[in-house]
Amino acid sequence: MATSEVKTVKRIDGYVLKDKLHKFVFGYLFYSLVIGLGFAIIYPLIKLLPVVFNNLEDLGNPDVIWVPIKYSTVSFQAAIRLVFGNFVPMLQSLGYSVIIAIIQIFVCAIAGYSLGRVEFWGRNLLTFLVILSFVVPPQSLLISQYLSFKHFDIFGIISAMHGSTIDLINQPYTLYLIAFFGFGVKQSMFIFVFRQFFKGLPKELEEAAFIDGCGFYKTYFRVALPNAVPAIMTVAILAFVWNYGDTYYTGYFHPDGPYLSNKLMTTFSEANVQNILYAIKTWYAVPGATTFSFDAVKQAAAIIYLLPLLLIYFLVQKRIVENFEQSGIVG
Repeated sequence: MATSEVKTVKRIDGYVLKDKLHKFVFGYLFYSLVIGLGFAIIYPLIKLLPVVFNNLEDLGNPDVIWVPIKYSTVSFQAAIRLVFGNFVPMLQSLGYSVIIAIIQIFVCAIAGYSLGRVEFWGRNLLTFLVILSFVVPPQSLLISQYLSFKHFDIFGIISAMHGSTIDLINQPYTLYLIAFFGFGVKQSMFIFVFRQFFKGLPKELEEAAFIDGCGFYKTYFRVALPNAVPAIMTVAILAFVWNYGDTYYTGYFHPDGPYLSNKLMTTFSEANVQNILYAIKTWYAVPGATTFSFDAVKQAAAIIYLLPLLLIYFLVQKRIVENFEQSGIVG
């Protein structure tokens, strides 16, 4: 074999060895990072399951850490009895979240389409205000919003007709009005998502619609909205999840409403620990119930509360990433 051929073979072998070493190091680091992040995310759940399925009297025992001596579902039974009852409150919370999500989709879609496709004076200023309202903490707007709904009036018309304003605080339809006016949970973000999506639609679609005689609303409902399925699904998922877990708007504007997020907070507050422990001891004959038992019931209630969200995630997980990529959030 010639000297040049030997050098070529050695060079190729060195390149192959270097490439294999690079792939091995990169793969090792990549999988180490993935496994580490996965463990960090799953670890709280791994630590939680032995607690909620443990016998309440064994909680706090240093000899019982990962594997319970005796399995029990008393934590879930107590959580259902204390919070969920016949699961009507959960159905009411789910129904509320679905209705609010539909209202937010309807309002934010038309607002995002107007900001993204319609040329008018002050459009950039309105877009800036939408982004600003998302950046500004909602607590800074609480007083003005609360007073507006406490003394609700429309340009003085209501007070002129009835002699006084209307108190909408703690009314079941107040949260729907807030969403309809564009001040719901993260609603400015949803407007921005729709704006970014509609801004990326080809202009030829609108031009073809105008040639066929479609006006603004017909073009929106017949052309733009059917093509906005990725943005609609993204906003629907986010709106449902955030409204289902909201405690800010529901706590201030409808505190007596049947919302599980608020009910969980009030039921498992620090002032209610002794009452829950007494109920556990009485209902399930657990004389040794301690604050560990209180935490176990609280965590069991949280798991039941999260079941609808987990179910939705597993059903639509394949579409979530695709919709985020097409909805204008990234790119």
